[in-house]
Amino acid sequence: MSTIEHTVDVDVPIRTAYNQWTQFESFPEFMEGVESVKQLDDRRTHWVVEIAGIRREFEAEITEQTPDHRIEWRSLERPRQSGTVTFETLGAAACRVTLRMEYDPEGFTETMGDALQIVRMRVNGDLDRFKEFIESRGDATGGWRGDVNDRHEPGGTLPADTTLPPPGPTPRPYGNPRYDEGPPMTPPVA
Repeated sequence: MSTIEHTVDVDVPIRTAYNQWTQFESFPEFMEGVESVKQLDDRRTHWVVEIAGIRREFEAEITEQTPDHRIEWRSLERPRQSGTVTFETLGAAACRVTLRMEYDPEGFTETMGDALQIVRMRVNGDLDRFKEFIESRGDATGGWRGDVNDRHEPGGTLPADTTLPPPGPTPRPYGNPRYDEGPPMTPPVA
């Protein structure tokens, strides 16, 4: 997994910046390579992206959302990624937005793009364009102020539809670092 973190100080109130970030369908206006984002419900989004000539569609779910503080998400399918965007007040008319994202590059092209820092530069540019977008507008295009909290607390209960993996390490086919890289290889016979 690769990790990217970038921070920008934005000259709008924290509520304005947070409200705009909840408007996922506006992301193509400031995120390079994001063709569309559709809000499926309060927790799920459908993304169409193109990075380095590779077009991908995937769903993501919001796992935590606290107004004016943080939004956390993870993809439900390939490409594997997760992230957190946090909001910190810097005064009545300014805030700090920090984006931290983890992703798993797939295949040669994405691995090379990761090594050359292409994804990092794109994400940093996206956050800088978000700053320009919201500062030039001065107000959010909308906002969702609901809370989402799917974190499992010790002694708490998981939602009924939660499927947990079996205990222990994740099994890997012999010789293949990931399941999607072809059929499993058999161990050599001695």
